[in-house]
Amino acid sequence: MLDWLDPLLLARWQFGLTTLYHFLFVPLTIGMVPVVAIFQTAWVRTGNLRYLHLTRLFGKIFLINFAMGVVTGIVQEFQFGMNWSDYSRFVGDVFGAPLAMEGLLAFFLEATMIGLWIFGWDKLPAKLHLATIWLLAVSTTLSAYFILAANAFMQNPVGFVINEERGRAELVDIWAVLTNPVALAQFPHTIFASIMFAAVVVVAVAAYHLSKGQYIDEMRTALRFGLITNIVMFAGVAISGDQLSIIMTQTQPMKMAAAEALYTTTAGASFSVFSLGTPDGSSEIFSIRIPYLLSFLSTHDFFGTVEGINDLQAQYEQQFGPGDYTPIIWVTYWSFRWMIGLGALSALVSMVGLWVTRGGRTPEGWAWKVAIWSAPLPLLASLIGWIFTEMGRQPWIVFGLMLTEDGVSPGVAGWEVLLSLIAFTLIYGALAVVEFRLIVRAAVDGPKDWAKYGGADGSTDGPVDPTKLATVY
Repeated sequence: MLDWLDPLLLARWQFGLTTLYHFLFVPLTIGMVPVVAIFQTAWVRTGNLRYLHLTRLFGKIFLINFAMGVVTGIVQEFQFGMNWSDYSRFVGDVFGAPLAMEGLLAFFLEATMIGLWIFGWDKLPAKLHLATIWLLAVSTTLSAYFILAANAFMQNPVGFVINEERGRAELVDIWAVLTNPVALAQFPHTIFASIMFAAVVVVAVAAYHLSKGQYIDEMRTALRFGLITNIVMFAGVAISGDQLSIIMTQTQPMKMAAAEALYTTTAGASFSVFSLGTPDGSSEIFSIRIPYLLSFLSTHDFFGTVEGINDLQAQYEQQFGPGDYTPIIWVTYWSFRWMIGLGALSALVSMVGLWVTRGGRTPEGWAWKVAIWSAPLPLLASLIGWIFTEMGRQPWIVFGLMLTEDGVSPGVAGWEVLLSLIAFTLIYGALAVVEFRLIVRAAVDGPKDWAKYGGADGSTDGPVDPTKLATVY
């Protein structure tokens, strides 16, 4: 019988929910900064007021989202000490190093630049102010890399030795941790996916205003930019995802086997788009398969050999001792497909969007609704991708080094975790409603005072006096 007051079960739920909640804000934070920086660069170079308004509009959305991301990220890190103290004690010397670098280097730079950008509009020279948003983009990207390096250690532990006397892992090579092949492959995949989400947010905002007949010239610019950016970034996601598959096969072959529910080691393995069968893989009822694709994704060889779950289980039992070393197969199988499918669907919507708006055409009302309601697709793909990444590592909290069940805090009772889980859920739920409403309000309000400081004809093509920006906004 399932024990609902089991500290391990509750700690896993709490960390999983907190992580997914935090990651609601991460992609938009990472992806929106370069978008805002590009719009501001266009404004500084051309003096065209439409780019200024787009900069301030999407900058406001970024700032609202950034504030929530910081709050939820801090709470997430506290859990390492609260619920996962044995894990923190065992690998904290290694795992904590890139997180410390993120806080002391990237986040300090991030905080400084965001302050200068917010308050420097009418105080800093235009080009210097522009530099602050680009440095903010660099620091946000660096922050993402350090965090991914820490996570990569959990997927593929490197750069450490085990101190038998102290019973813990100790850092011996920070460069190995920072250049972990999993981090190097995961980083561009995450960045491309984040910019995809930012791009479709731009598309959704533009589609809303165009459907209302508002700010036509400005929103057409935003729409085309968002559609093209989404498609280009999806190509980047696909290419980086292919490289990540190769690295995953080399470092975590069980995860790749679980992604296909491949139980028997196979050469020239096919990839099932859809499959029905028994949980143990002994019988397949129905499937739609692409021949040789899994082998190609895993080895870049259509006839390459992919290790199966049963063979890997036997290998791990011999290497690590008795136990079940397989993740929950239905979770890994379907999350892998939903991740790919939702990302591809988002790119397809953008391709259709480019076609129906070609040559300045105005599509039917349904097209605007599709553009608006398809905005969450890249975010959902990213969330499900992280579910696959973390659930596919199970039962390890650090692959091949420490089981998840061994990392939980020994002195924390189940009811204590349950109380904090309920409290976090209620507070986060309320904050999510506030965040969503603020972003929607900013998006619906759109830019302000379009013609007030435009050209002589009231258009947005004329120059604007930068000293008047404070009165515009």
